[in-house]
Order: sequence, then structure tokens, then C-alpha cells
Amino acid sequence: MNTSPVISVIMPAYRCCSTICDSIESALCQDVPMELLVIDDNDDDSMAPIRERYAGDSRVVFHKNPRNMGAAASRNRGVELAKAPYVAFLDSDDIWKPGKIKKQLEILEQTGAVLCCTARELMTPEGTPTGRVLPVAPEISYKRLLRHNAISCSSVVIRTEAMRGCPMAHEDSHEDYIAWLKILREHGSARGINEPLLLYRLSNTGKSGSKLKSAKMTYTAYRYVGFSVPRSVLYFCSYAINGALKYLRA
Repeated sequence: MNTSPVISVIMPAYRCCSTICDSIESALCQDVPMELLVIDDNDDDSMAPIRERYAGDSRVVFHKNPRNMGAAASRNRGVELAKAPYVAFLDSDDIWKPGKIKKQLEILEQTGAVLCCTARELMTPEGTPTGRVLPVAPEISYKRLLRHNAISCSSVVIRTEAMRGCPMAHEDSHEDYIAWLKILREHGSARGINEPLLLYRLSNTGKSGSKLKSAKMTYTAYRYVGFSVPRSVLYFCSYAINGALKYLRA
């Protein structure tokens, strides 16, 4: 690649051979100079054919973890390896629409914000778009985020140094939500583009597959952020109400 990357795209990869090529292609079609860091989380499901397919594309760089570390640690490793001033996250089963990254970089440059996210359209586990869109506000404050996590990880573009200052942790909870809360508390509001530039794959096996499990992890996230039990319960109730309204409107 002759041009230095403007953005480093970080993609954790684990047991994803059936979906990862579509995700990679959706990143490579973005019209900005990039590096795509595929963090192979010591996958028993062989990544060899994927490596071979992209061996001729210098934008795609594979890094294999020495052991299975989980999505949060894999993302953190990608952030540390990133060479660009911005990083973006893309899960290996989600898809970006063309022009996504360029629009977000323009917003970040115009506003001086450190983080930008987008609306998302839900798709089935098989990859069929449902037409259900989860919107985002043009500005997401820390207080607003406490009531409802509107920031989908695969939609995020963030300044690299800001992300390095708040690495993801606590994989037993919503590690990305904890990170966004810490980042907004330190750096101010995020910006949102209310266009479904992300196709988000629903899953019955992921963290959000079980609503009860997801709810418990949300409460745990407030505790990890440092809130007392009463305050965590208060925010969780607001989160639950907003979450129910979000899916009813979608």
C-alpha cells in the first residue's frame, strides 16, 4: 500500500469462516486508505483458506493470538497494533455499507469529537436484511448513553489514542458499553449518523442472544463503571425501558 492508512479496521475472528469474507469485502470497498487487522483468536476453525484468499492484498494483515483471548482482548490487541490515527471495529459477521467510513471521518474532522457511530439495520443469522432499523441521535452525551447504549461496536470509528486510553475489559459484561461510557465521560459527546450504514447480524448464541443474560450483563456494566447498587439499579431500569421502546419502534 503506497498511501499511509487513515484508518485501522480491527476484526476479531473466531469460528467465522462462513461469514468473514463478506465482512472483509465490505471493509475493503470503503473509499479511504486503510489497513484491516484480522485478529485470529486461535481459531480451531481453520483460517488458512481466508489467509490464502487475501494473501495478495497488502491492506489485510492477519495476527494470530497465542491462545484464545476473547473478543475484548483481541480488539485491544488490534488497537495496540494500529498504525492509523483512527480505528474502527467490525465483527466478522457484520457488514458495512459503501461510504460508511468516509462519512464518519468527515463528521469527526468537522466536530472534533473522538467517536462517531451510525444507525444499523438488523439482519437474520442467515444474513437476510430485516428492514428493521435502530436509529442513533446526531449527538450522544454521556448522560444519554447511561440510559441506553445506542453505540453498536461494529459501527464505531474512534480516534486511536482515545481508544488506547480506555481499553475494553470485563468480557463477562458488555465490555464495549463500559468502554464507551468511560470515553464519553472523559472526552465528551459522541456523534451519530442516522443512516443504517451497518448491517448487524442477529445471533442466538452471542452475548445479546439471551435477553435475560444481556440484562444481567448491563447491570454488571454499571457496577464495573463504579456506580453504587442503588444507582446501578436506577440506570438499569432506564436502560430496560429504553431498550424495549427501541425494539418496538424498529
